Amino acid sequence: MSSQKDNRQANLTRGIRVEIASLVYNIIEVVVSVTVGLLTGSAALVSWGLDSTVEATSAATLIWRLKGEKDGAGKRTVLHRKKVALYVVACAFWIVVAAILYEAVSAFISQKAPGFNWWGIAILGASLVVNPFLAWGKYRYGKRLDAPALKYDAKDTMICQYQTIVVLAGIGLTQWMGWWWADPVAALLIVPYVAWEAFEATKDARSVEPEEADATADA
Repeated sequence: MSSQKDNRQANLTRGIRVEIASLVYNIIEVVVSVTVGLLTGSAALVSWGLDSTVEATSAATLIWRLKGEKDGAGKRTVLHRKKVALYVVACAFWIVVAAILYEAVSAFISQKAPGFNWWGIAILGASLVVNPFLAWGKYRYGKRLDAPALKYDAKDTMICQYQTIVVLAGIGLTQWMGWWWADPVAALLIVPYVAWEAFEATKDARSVEPEEADATADA
């Protein structure tokens, strides 16, 4: 029993480290991508940066949730933090949907092709390398800890990876083919998948009942 508890503590520690790495990297993504996106007028790049903001928020919430359990919080507290974490992740997904729709519609109205900046390409390229490792770590420890919020966060990171590829494609088509509409279309292609994950995370958050811990204790 002690060995099993020690193993869970070790997995909690590693899960927290993965989320800390995710938090730090996503802050870097936000600063670079949103700044470059606003300067160049790229709806796809700004949307991508906003998703990074959401990922950073999710990472911070999950650090809080995992640290609570690691520090020995009671079952009710752990379930409460689990519910909050799932709701934060779900809200994060819905915010991404709204942000992408806003940026894409604005781009269609203006019909203005975004400018080009190597800093934007550099941060997108870095994410192609970093995100798979972060997603793998989140999913691995989410599975080991039976933590749905951690696994959803892994999916959010892979959404960012998919979005990165789409944004790069949109920027390429805009710059080399002159298709101004490729940038907002690239952003809109991400919406259905993000919306589905938002729905699933919301459903899972509703299913967590912290009060069940009290009922179990009374029994």
